[in-house]
Amino acid sequence: MKIIVPMAGRGSRLRPHSLTVPKPLIPVAGQPIVHRLVKDIAKILNEPIEEIAFVLGDPAWFGDDVVSSLQDLAKSLGAKASIYRQDQPLGTGHAIMCAKDSLSGPAVIAYADTLIRADFNLDPEADAVIWVKQVDQPEAYGVVELNDQQEIVELVEKPAQFVSDLAVIGIYYFKDVSVLKEELQKVLDDNIIHGGEYQINDGIKGMMAKGNVFKTGEVAEWMDCGNKAVTLETNQRMLGFLEADGEEQLVAASVKNENSKIIAPCYIGENVLLKNATIGPNVSIGNNCVIENTSVKNSLIQNNTQIKNANLEEAMIGNHVKYDGKFTKISIGDYSVLE
Repeated sequence: MKIIVPMAGRGSRLRPHSLTVPKPLIPVAGQPIVHRLVKDIAKILNEPIEEIAFVLGDPAWFGDDVVSSLQDLAKSLGAKASIYRQDQPLGTGHAIMCAKDSLSGPAVIAYADTLIRADFNLDPEADAVIWVKQVDQPEAYGVVELNDQQEIVELVEKPAQFVSDLAVIGIYYFKDVSVLKEELQKVLDDNIIHGGEYQINDGIKGMMAKGNVFKTGEVAEWMDCGNKAVTLETNQRMLGFLEADGEEQLVAASVKNENSKIIAPCYIGENVLLKNATIGPNVSIGNNCVIENTSVKNSLIQNNTQIKNANLEEAMIGNHVKYDGKFTKISIGDYSVLE
């Protein structure tokens, strides 16, 4: 099995946090988004992962440190890491085709801006599976249309009339991804463009037209990381799941607690000093931080940051920040100083 991860986007909706760190590498509940996504997919598949192909953007943005972290991620799953580049933002279909040398055999394609919780077996009768989630407002999403056999027969983007309430979440399984590769090559050759981009949906529709059977895989939870508000919500939900699972140590043994209170669930990284602080619930704090005379809840703080004399709620704070102040619902990017 292979996993293909297009992740070349800059994540403009998550600025300022994505100004210095690519969005898929921003930690949620203690791990980068793309790391959690790939590990969760590998867990769901429950079979050996042969290769993980990452499609990155400009090397000036996705540099050697990013490549190294992704190689380590693949190695931790016993897989080979393949690195490809998408030099222009030409859409989902174009991004996949940047990894064309890896497009063979069974594969999962997953876009690195979402997290899931799921537990199911892939349908052996299906040529492909599209992960979906039941939603309350399907008109705001791309949805699948099903026939009487519960096979996907159409993909409809933001339907004006009700088609179904099963939204496409951006994760796909192909029994043989080379079939998708052939259809996407036709999309590129015929210059089939929607919204100025080459879309994966046109390749999928080409497969459907040739009789390939698509089924749905429904996830229990679908968590977005598109902007500050939903990323904080995702951090909160993921912390709850991790606490319930009991599979990860959420508070590092090296945390120094001086007259401070931790209200679970929280993730607190290595070498953190808590002094006269109340942390939690639903807080993630990265490595090497100092939190002093401060209350923090429902917030996400990255690495090497110092927070003093604050009362924070629904805050998102980047790396190497110094903050001393009274505001609560703040969003501060890397290397900022407010004293």
